[in-house]
Amino acid sequence: MERVVVESPYAGDVEENVEYAILACIDCLNRGESPYASHLFFTQFLDDTNPGERKAGIEAGFAWGDVASKTVVYADNGVSDGMKAGITRARQAGQEIEYRLIYANTPKDGIQ
Repeated sequence: MERVVVESPYAGDVEENVEYAILACIDCLNRGESPYASHLFFTQFLDDTNPGERKAGIEAGFAWGDVASKTVVYADNGVSDGMKAGITRARQAGQEIEYRLIYANTPKDGIQ
């Protein structure tokens, strides 16, 4: 299974963005990939509205990103500043970056 970093929005409408990130992860699984969405993981115990904790979470996510084969950017809802930072990290690491839209590709009922 190919390891991929998932970039999707988090801040703003957090509830909607979490649902979207989950759909993005399901889309990755449907493609035979192992997704890593640090914004879903680290926000379980770090406060994304606290600049220090947000920075720590982003940096920890970047460390995991170093072992991924590519970064997949789910852009149905735009590209946030956090996503741009992840794209820059992937580009600097020489990783492939793939842009995706999922609303037309992912069944609402989960993994195919």
